[in-house]
Amino acid sequence: MLLVKNIKKLVQVEDEPRRKVSGKEMSSLPFIDNAWLLINGNLIEDFGRMEDLPVRLRELASAERHKGPSGTEAGGKVSSGGKRGDAPSATEQGRDAPEIGRSADIPSGEKNAGSGRPAGEKGNTTDPLRVLDASGKLVFPSFCDSHTHLVYAGSREIEYIDKIRGLSYEEIAKRGGGILNSAKLLQQTPEDELYRQSLERVEEIIKLGTGAVEIKSGYGLTTADEIKMLRVIRRLRDTTPLIIRSSFLGAHALPAEYKGRREEYVDVVVNEMVPMVAEEGLADYIDVFCDRGFFSVQDTERILEAGNKYGLRGKIHANELDYSGGIQVGVRYNALSVDHLEFTGQDEIEALLASDTMPTLLPGAAFFLGMEYPPARKMIGSGLPVAMASDYNPGSSPSGNMKFIMSLGCIKLKMVPEEVINAVTINGACAMGVEGTAGSIARGKRANIYITKSIPGHEFMPYAYGSDLIDTVILNGEVQVR
Repeated sequence: MLLVKNIKKLVQVEDEPRRKVSGKEMSSLPFIDNAWLLINGNLIEDFGRMEDLPVRLRELASAERHKGPSGTEAGGKVSSGGKRGDAPSATEQGRDAPEIGRSADIPSGEKNAGSGRPAGEKGNTTDPLRVLDASGKLVFPSFCDSHTHLVYAGSREIEYIDKIRGLSYEEIAKRGGGILNSAKLLQQTPEDELYRQSLERVEEIIKLGTGAVEIKSGYGLTTADEIKMLRVIRRLRDTTPLIIRSSFLGAHALPAEYKGRREEYVDVVVNEMVPMVAEEGLADYIDVFCDRGFFSVQDTERILEAGNKYGLRGKIHANELDYSGGIQVGVRYNALSVDHLEFTGQDEIEALLASDTMPTLLPGAAFFLGMEYPPARKMIGSGLPVAMASDYNPGSSPSGNMKFIMSLGCIKLKMVPEEVINAVTINGACAMGVEGTAGSIARGKRANIYITKSIPGHEFMPYAYGSDLIDTVILNGEVQVR
């Protein structure tokens, strides 16, 4: 067991886990001042105020202090050998915590929803207690980054220079750059080397506080290379402590050899790629780049229908470059999320309000490309939930720093700190289908958290946009970075 004590503020705590946070509720952030958090195995067991710390924990913590070092890992090395477990191990249900400090009431929901624990089953409570003192520090649930392309080969900094010189994203793509450039590099890269490069990026985002991540294919653009990408994602899922979800994105761009024959390539995606991906169980979701110059609404419908046949729910790239119809087609096919959304008007907002689809904003791409930002204030003001993700990729958002994404949310999207924290935790978890496991501090959820350095309050995280404020990362109940 691991006890984190003397926490200045325990952020995003829930007695009754919520699936998502919408509209004006996004400006509310539940917390406990002067708190403790108990982790048993890989799950959160209990939490509360320090003044209410149970006697048994006080005694154990006191005994541990007298023994000397707490036994937690140190040295700043990321552990990449821990196995993923979609069904968390059983643990003892903690007692009800005292009333939580909050800026608004927490809606009710199913107790320990999605924890994967049989009712009443107890875990191992005889493990030695390790203690971390978080005096002056804040504890957050790990970031949930619901949209990335972090499995790729090489880099595209030369195109970065082209952008500086005035070429647009679409102009670079028409010259054979962009996604097609990454596809050429990936096709030339062996699977083991692709895994090695991608593992470095996973280790990077762990240090930056991410605990759950969605990773897409889409730089293969041939059946063999799309499968290669998805196998690398599966290896990352099996060999790192992150919660990972994978999306098949065969319709990311039209390969050069299919120029003028888009329907034929869609045939390959639908009739060849999707069945093979499903047969190997390589993807959780299916994605399409539904936008001007890429794939049409009709193409997207065909691909989503094929995915639905094999149980692959949609996650759609939509309305980054124009009013493409991508949002509406995503809603019609019950997509888990529609992402980018720079071009979102009232029709799109009304479609989303009538759906269960999570609008996901990617301000890192708009920032890097110098494009228009999505209308976050209008969306939230209309009552929508909003998630934010990094879009970590080599061409339009070469960073997985979710803390910076929060800063962009405040600076460019005019969201308040509480809204951006909700967008990268609870709503980010919902946008990748892991809200029962991640996204908040709740009993029975995965023990994926980070501890800050000494900071004044939660508002300081997006405010200090260039500062490294993360002191300790804990994933699956184990200290990864300290």
